[in-house]
Amino acid sequence: SPVADKSLLLTGTKDLETTSNKNRIHQSEQASYCKEMQDNIWASSVKKKRYSEDYYLQIVTKIQNCTWKRRPDEHTKFRSELASCCDAAHNFVSSHNNTPLESYMSYEVDNKKTIHITEEIFRMLPESQPLGSPFKCCAVVGNAGILKNSSCGAEIDNSDFVFRCNLPPIKGRVSKDVGNKTNLVTVNPSIIAQKYNKLNEKETTFLENVASYGDAFLLLPAFSFKSNTAASFKVYHTLKEFKAKQRAIFFHPRYLQSLAQFWRTKGVKAYRLSSGFMITSAAVELCENVKLYGFWPFSKTTQETPISHHYYDNQLPKPGFHAMPKEYSQILQLHEKGILKLQFDKCETN
Repeated sequence: SPVADKSLLLTGTKDLETTSNKNRIHQSEQASYCKEMQDNIWASSVKKKRYSEDYYLQIVTKIQNCTWKRRPDEHTKFRSELASCCDAAHNFVSSHNNTPLESYMSYEVDNKKTIHITEEIFRMLPESQPLGSPFKCCAVVGNAGILKNSSCGAEIDNSDFVFRCNLPPIKGRVSKDVGNKTNLVTVNPSIIAQKYNKLNEKETTFLENVASYGDAFLLLPAFSFKSNTAASFKVYHTLKEFKAKQRAIFFHPRYLQSLAQFWRTKGVKAYRLSSGFMITSAAVELCENVKLYGFWPFSKTTQETPISHHYYDNQLPKPGFHAMPKEYSQILQLHEKGILKLQFDKCETN
């Protein structure tokens, strides 16, 4: 009967409202729990001098249980804090605008030593910042073993700008997990020395390998240590001589000094920041949305499954050179505040 139908309709509407209210209450309780948990984690971690891997994995497990939400106000606040100290938009890369001809520039780490910016060096620099920021969506791809079998390649390639670290392999089967698209890749001069014999005779191998990055920028720390300069310049000249699509650019030492000082005030007191942390910091300034893949400085997953250090090998870093746990705790906090997003698990595939 119509009366019974109406009664059923009202009951159904009330049930929907009750479910909706319960969901709202659950979401509110979860948000409140997550906020309280986050505050407690970082308040207690400040007191800790040493961080065990298991301690970190417990934190990560708790964080994964909280829904990530982008917070534009937090992003804007942190971005302006970074910009006022470091200003990646103008200072990330050495250029004519921030490196005057005939000036003497201090090295980033060997800061008692200077380099004379001669006509020859000046010609190697772009006129202004070459990256063309700001970007809407950026992917910063680390090299951790967590990327193996992640199926994140398509998602990474869908970003507007992709940052990578230290010339990682991206061709072949790994591309399903790590993608192919590369707009900028950092180059550690030690790789040029060890793997390519300072480009004295292995130019062809080097050029074949970097061809996989398309027309990406190769970003080198030419002005961090005096010993880095010759190898970095050799990369520039090799790419130019062989008319390669890639282009060598150089970190500005003042930008890296300012960045190290910025993170020192937040407890990251490493001999030197890792290149992944450097470009993550720059990406927050240069991009509206930043997502990190392959950032996992642990030997196992939260389910205790062992994983290799890199997705392509298990070579461990030099102990004591970078402050990985401290860096990672800062990245976790940026994730929690909704400033950037960390990909912890496999990517969803359509």
